[in-house]
Amino acid sequence: MAEHNELGKKGEELAVDFLLKEGYEILETNWVFQKAEIDILAKKGDILAVVEVKTRSSLEFGLPQDFVTPKKIKLMVKAVDEYINLYDLDAEVRFDIVSIYNNNGNFVIEHIVDAFFYF
Repeated sequence: MAEHNELGKKGEELAVDFLLKEGYEILETNWVFQKAEIDILAKKGDILAVVEVKTRSSLEFGLPQDFVTPKKIKLMVKAVDEYINLYDLDAEVRFDIVSIYNNNGNFVIEHIVDAFFYF
């Protein structure tokens, strides 16, 4: 497996652990619909958090969350719509980013709630 794939997998594992500690129930990881993949679908109360995980080995090229593109956002919206219809869910949907980067051997995790409002 390529090094960047391993880093991404590690980031998703760290994000799941982080969300569990914050009281979220993990419903799905790497849920795919057509060309869209949602990294994590998590529930807390009546909120369905659609979570994109962005992991970087450093901040040399910018913050991890800066790499979520409008195309990715559009695909995630389409996918979560299918997920809600498929499972007949009645929940408030929120789009979050879990940003992770390596800082001298330690991973720094930031949970950006309602992240797409920042774009």
